Amino acid sequence: MAGRALSPFLLSATILVALLATCHAGGIAVYWGQNDGEASLSETCASGNYKFVILAFVYKFGKGQTPQLDLASHCDPSSGGCKGLSKDIHSCQRRGIKVLLSIGGGDGSYGLTSEGDARDVAAYLWNNYLGGSSSSRPLGDAVLDGIDFDIELGGAKYWDRLASDLKALLSSPQLRDVVVSSRDLKNMGKNKGGKGVLLSAAPQCPFPDEWDGSAINTGLFDFVWVQFYNNPECQFSSGRGAFMAAWKQWESVPAGQIFLGLPASKDAAGTGFVPAGELNSQVLPLIRGSPKYGGVMLWSKYYDDRTGYSSAIKSHV
Repeated sequence: MAGRALSPFLLSATILVALLATCHAGGIAVYWGQNDGEASLSETCASGNYKFVILAFVYKFGKGQTPQLDLASHCDPSSGGCKGLSKDIHSCQRRGIKVLLSIGGGDGSYGLTSEGDARDVAAYLWNNYLGGSSSSRPLGDAVLDGIDFDIELGGAKYWDRLASDLKALLSSPQLRDVVVSSRDLKNMGKNKGGKGVLLSAAPQCPFPDEWDGSAINTGLFDFVWVQFYNNPECQFSSGRGAFMAAWKQWESVPAGQIFLGLPASKDAAGTGFVPAGELNSQVLPLIRGSPKYGGVMLWSKYYDDRTGYSSAIKSHV
């Protein structure tokens, strides 16, 4: 039977349904770099499963220490071996994937002792990974899209100052030596070329987060991927009520989008793993319509390679 053209009303209704179906479409963020045997960075981005790839970690910084990057066996930054990742980073960015650098982690030597210490760390990150210049850029000439705060130790002070200084450096390099108020910084979220500069954070789901809380409250963060694992009191296994109460608390923070952070396999965390089928049918329908819903964050690419978790959830995120 020959098809007939849609009437103007049906056409409008069809467009509306399509828009409603995609208005809360989310993406998947994944941490990469901490395990031997995971896919390369270029393969990770070529999979088409991820909107964000977070390089982990700069695990040593602050307190007068020389910052150090650790990407497991992927490369050795001390010998300049990680500069070859520049090509992969450019490839990811050409695909529209945002590549961020995570600082901190659950095992490291880091912390900030003063506002001056925060400024020094911000300047280091700017010159070595972002839009500044240095003769010793660990990842070569690639300019990353932003910085991720995965702060799990090292005290709670001055992370807000680091966020403010990073946003100032990222948004307006000429302000590097100028003291700017937090209110002014909130108005400088884009550089002169109009490209947004990204800050993200990975707090634990108990609210507020012990370490990242003050930084997130600056209102400067674009993405917050909340770790709903290794925290039994607020992860989904504790029940729908406890989970949704925590989710709504995190939605109240002054940040752009909130992501549901999960382990990509049972082996990736002590608690909090949600089987893909359960996530698709029971969890995501609860939060996908939230105004700040951004998608799902996975720890990590290594575990995702072994379970195919991202492929199983992608069409539901």
